[in-house]
Amino acid sequence: MNILVTGASRGIGKSIAENLDGIIHAVGRNEELLKAYDNYCVCDLSTYEGMKTLGDYINKNKIDVLINNAGAYIESPITKEISLGDLDYMMMLNLHAPLYLISRAIPYMKAQGFGRIVNIGSISGVMGEAYASVYSATKSGLIGATKAIALEVAEYGVTINTINPGWVETDLGNESLNANDFSKDEITSCIPQKRFIAPIEIANLVKYLISKEAKGFTGQSINLCAGLSVGY
Repeated sequence: MNILVTGASRGIGKSIAENLDGIIHAVGRNEELLKAYDNYCVCDLSTYEGMKTLGDYINKNKIDVLINNAGAYIESPITKEISLGDLDYMMMLNLHAPLYLISRAIPYMKAQGFGRIVNIGSISGVMGEAYASVYSATKSGLIGATKAIALEVAEYGVTINTINPGWVETDLGNESLNANDFSKDEITSCIPQKRFIAPIEIANLVKYLISKEAKGFTGQSINLCAGLSVGY
């Protein structure tokens, strides 16, 4: 299978790309890091040009599996004026890009009667996160889009699901941690399992969702959050 993973140069995306079986097509902005893969596409998915570049790459390489992992987190307290630049950046990267790439991947998947799409969302899109309203909005939008798209493609052998990680041991997780007024120990104490999720846990779930055995899973929003979404 031809598997395309956005944001594959580090963190969750890197773990996913390194642990899936198939021909991996890695996507990111840092070409030096992407050179670790045989197949890669350098583009900035926060821009229309970058989206178009990757859309053309998807069509050219007949992608069977699309993993929308690339994303950004920027603190955005609603009590202060939100930067229009930050608003556009997160909307483009976290929501517009996945939707556009899905639209480019679906025709081939539909024609061959098989396709798998996995979106990496966030528990913040399920529960909401104070001081991160834009981020929460983009991830919530991704969950809604997943459900709608699943209905459109269900009869063609194409599935689409969203994984919503809680706190994850990655650079992005640490960056969002630094944006909070709480220490890591304080945050961990509020997680039922008292730990952050490891990237490999997300990779393993992706591996199952793209398998033929998971054909009955579609339109689902799956919380992989060490119990964070259950309550405290």
